[in-house]
Amino acid sequence: MQIHYETIGNTLVVKLKGELDHHVAERIRVELDEVISNKRSKNLIFDLKDMNFMDSSGIGVIIGRYKSIQKLGGKVAVVQTSNKVDKIFSLAGLYRIISKYETSEDALKCI
Repeated sequence: MQIHYETIGNTLVVKLKGELDHHVAERIRVELDEVISNKRSKNLIFDLKDMNFMDSSGIGVIIGRYKSIQKLGGKVAVVQTSNKVDKIFSLAGLYRIISKYETSEDALKCI
């Protein structure tokens, strides 16, 4: 799993590449929490264009970051999901709490 971070205003854009599963979930969780805290990010966008798999541990990472950002009064969005990941988000009900956009630019306009 590779992660790339970009800060745009008070929004952190996180690009994930690879598989977000139980093998890397704890490392990703810790790293994301640290970056969110250090950058003082209010909003969070997950760019999942290059993520090809996510299991329940990955869902836990997403939900945990959603809860953290929500406590700060911010919003979480997801962009560029593959068909597989989109199906996982739908089945897990994540789209009830996290908005989906085509691009990071679209998400930035709305959050």
